Amino acid sequence: MNEAGWSGRIIDRDAAAALAGPLTDLVARAGAAIMAVDRRAMAIADKADGSPVTEADLAADRIIGEGLARLIPDIPALSEERPHPVRLPYRGSFFLIDPLDGTKEFVAGRSEFTVNLALVTGATPLLGIIGAPALGLIWRGLVGRGAERLTMEGTSARAAEPIHTRSLPKRGDPWIAAVSRSHGDTRSEAFIASRPGAVRERLGSAVKFGRLAEGAADIYPRLAPTSEWDVAAGHAVVTAAGGKVTDAEGAELRFGQRRDGFVVPEFIAWGDPSAATRPY
Repeated sequence: MNEAGWSGRIIDRDAAAALAGPLTDLVARAGAAIMAVDRRAMAIADKADGSPVTEADLAADRIIGEGLARLIPDIPALSEERPHPVRLPYRGSFFLIDPLDGTKEFVAGRSEFTVNLALVTGATPLLGIIGAPALGLIWRGLVGRGAERLTMEGTSARAAEPIHTRSLPKRGDPWIAAVSRSHGDTRSEAFIASRPGAVRERLGSAVKFGRLAEGAADIYPRLAPTSEWDVAAGHAVVTAAGGKVTDAEGAELRFGQRRDGFVVPEFIAWGDPSAATRPY
């Protein structure tokens, strides 16, 4: 890549399906590398934005970066730990990676951290893989082909089962809102509060997308800025599982298209797509 941006080849659905297995293996290996780090003795540094980075972030990023370079070297790979000074918008296909989403949860000794890997084609996440190594789970989805949850044994993924989002509960019945454990914001809280009957489930990282995709939650609003590599894999998994991810006005999200960087100003992930067009 260079400062002129990227206008490369397209990875379509069939090609993405063929990549799903090898990419899942990379996510599993990255998760194993994270789990091998001693959280009590690891080095922790602050990035320019004040967020923490650890040797676990860097180890996972190295495994995924080297793996993608071997597997499919002509497709750009954008990682939180390896940002590239490129001119947007992007065209063609590219990868978005967060090698350790939920570093704060990891540092705090919690289990809700993930490895996020997404393949974006035509500005839309097509394939998403979310690994939660401390939970022994991987969620993955290919838009148009469905989503599944896999259990992990070491670096091997086993026992895949199809998953699907659930219908929104009837009006007046409780519904579950997945909310961030570490990154609450007033707009998201106001959005939930305006819809009676919410049960808030506080979770870390992209685990929220996984729970939504498997039908364990109904909605996940984040009405504050975040990064595309935090959202892209979950976007693909939720969409493949039958849900929908929009901005606050119900419009589709576009990835790699903003000229001010890889920023998602806001999003709402809906388990039941019809909920985006009707009140609670």
